[in-house]
Amino acid sequence: MLTVSHTYVLPLSTNSHGTILVGNTRVTLDTVIFSFNQGATSEEIASRYPSLKLSDVYSTIAFYLGHQQEVEEYLQQRQQKSLEVRKQNELRFDTQGLRDRLLARQAAKHPC
Repeated sequence: MLTVSHTYVLPLSTNSHGTILVGNTRVTLDTVIFSFNQGATSEEIASRYPSLKLSDVYSTIAFYLGHQQEVEEYLQQRQQKSLEVRKQNELRFDTQGLRDRLLARQAAKHPC
């Protein structure tokens, strides 16, 4: 007879940057949940990211479904942080100037 007294440890960990990772991989919670929300099955997600165990994908999705509000808040915070970093990088690095220099270099190599 099967008894249900085993405590299960989630396959989620937080790295030093505050990013939640799945299993013993560098695959983020964001990645798994984004794929799931795009309609990918657990099997498809595991095949896209071979370092993931199928059981870890299922556990991660089950955790998401049981704690959807908290996970969505985490994902929104990550998205906001990503936008802030992008803005900082755009201010630090002149992307238009870089593009102009690359086009000039290309034109110098291949004058028409």
